[in-house]
Amino acid sequence: MKITGLGHAGMFIETRGGSIICDPVIGPSFFGSWFPFPDNRALDWERFGKADFLYISHRHRDHFDPAMLERYVSKDIKVLLPEYPTDDLEQDLLALGYTNLVRTEAGVPLQFGDLKLMVTPLRAPSDGPIGDSSLSLDDGTASVLNQNDSHPLDLEKLFDFGKPDAYFTQVSGAIWWPMVYDLPQDAKQNFAQLKRDAQNKRAMYYIDKVDAEHVFPMAGPPMFLREELFRYNGTGLENDSIFTDQREFLAHMKQERPDQKGYLFLPGTEVEVQGSDVTVTQTLYTDAEIERVFGDKWNYLAEQRDSRQDEIRAEVATRADVIPPAEMLAALKEWWEPLLRRARTIRNGVGGVVRFRIGELDMVVDFPKAKLREYAGEECIYWYTIPADLVSTNIRDHEIDWSNSIFLSMQFEVGRSGKFNEFLTTFLKCLSRDRIEYVENWYAEQSDQTEDAEIDGWTVQRRCPHLRADLTKTGKIENGVLTCSLHDWKWDLETGRCLTTTGHPIRSTPIRTTASGERAAAAREAAEVSAS
Repeated sequence: MKITGLGHAGMFIETRGGSIICDPVIGPSFFGSWFPFPDNRALDWERFGKADFLYISHRHRDHFDPAMLERYVSKDIKVLLPEYPTDDLEQDLLALGYTNLVRTEAGVPLQFGDLKLMVTPLRAPSDGPIGDSSLSLDDGTASVLNQNDSHPLDLEKLFDFGKPDAYFTQVSGAIWWPMVYDLPQDAKQNFAQLKRDAQNKRAMYYIDKVDAEHVFPMAGPPMFLREELFRYNGTGLENDSIFTDQREFLAHMKQERPDQKGYLFLPGTEVEVQGSDVTVTQTLYTDAEIERVFGDKWNYLAEQRDSRQDEIRAEVATRADVIPPAEMLAALKEWWEPLLRRARTIRNGVGGVVRFRIGELDMVVDFPKAKLREYAGEECIYWYTIPADLVSTNIRDHEIDWSNSIFLSMQFEVGRSGKFNEFLTTFLKCLSRDRIEYVENWYAEQSDQTEDAEIDGWTVQRRCPHLRADLTKTGKIENGVLTCSLHDWKWDLETGRCLTTTGHPIRSTPIRTTASGERAAAAREAAEVSAS
């Protein structure tokens, strides 16, 4: 098997049963903000576009690049479609003219000649844009797991497919926290470091569990080439950003797991896998060029910025004309209020008023009352400042996932009065009836978590209140605080309160209380027997 890096999470896989092009992106993505790092434009895209299969792991635009597909990938290609709860990705692909869809079943292997493959989707509200997935492959010569951005909860199903010889996984985040937040600079620096540490911890958790001999970090970081975002490249000009690069993570992995074999996976990297034997060759970048990309990163990024402003200007030219404030408020009311009325759990979870300053429009979303109206000075739990042309474009395009457009663009500002509110973020990426109904049903199902488990001196509910991970495998308790290693969410076990976000309490009891109660009951029983 031969795997060629295409940049970011993209790869071209040649097997005995056919070739697959995965998540090909040239960009820029997210309103012209994200470019693959390093530059991947010089690859032979015509050749890679002639693959036998196309696999798009999920709908995020740093994995799904419609312009690239239109230009290079034949409409006749067989498309491996993950089994998602809503059909947004399917409709996007159909709109581009891709009709040869292979509808995969979750965790069920398919056979194409010598090639066995399996797509494992995730379906929680916070998994990408309500969905993410991984791709497992085996052609008899090698087994590969392309996990990209997904964070699977049930690793046993992946292991049933077979242990991978080569493992490709995300190590750098795709999030706007804390860069765009209204915070003091020292707080931003502290939160950015905590986020990088959490990302490293999560990546190492999967590397330890998968235990593949050969590991290839990928899926990030982006290049920010817009002038106002340039400072947020990598860990930031002022150490206030979250994006770990491939070489930085390899150094971290070497420190944490010294015997692990890890490799730099870049645009043009060719990986030949024959069982446990792996050969890695860099074909697009020389060793000297690679050293410059990583060792002289800011100068490399500055050259990319100065030479690619035409791409940024071209993206800006595609945006919609700004809608006047009254018309924008009316359009958003017509779109959002019916969704809010259906979103009882989300409304209760947000539990307050959220302010949006959009150009000349100053409005609030009153979640308890399911209403949009002009801002009247009321106290708000969150406040956003967003350029009007971005919102106008999302209204024109009826973009149902604002995390997959405005928020990942980082071309906005936000503040909040308390902790992170997952319900608010979920609403803003579920702006369709199908998504709202799915998420409301999903939350209802999660409320029934009756099974308990014993962990480090506590009896706690077995399933994480966030995404139902098995806490006997992902949970760790220190000083009365439970941490789920998948997303670094934390709970105070004495009170059951979530320390990471609003809501999501956990059921917990110290075993010492239970044990002492049992001892007391036994003592009472012994006393009664003695007395009788």
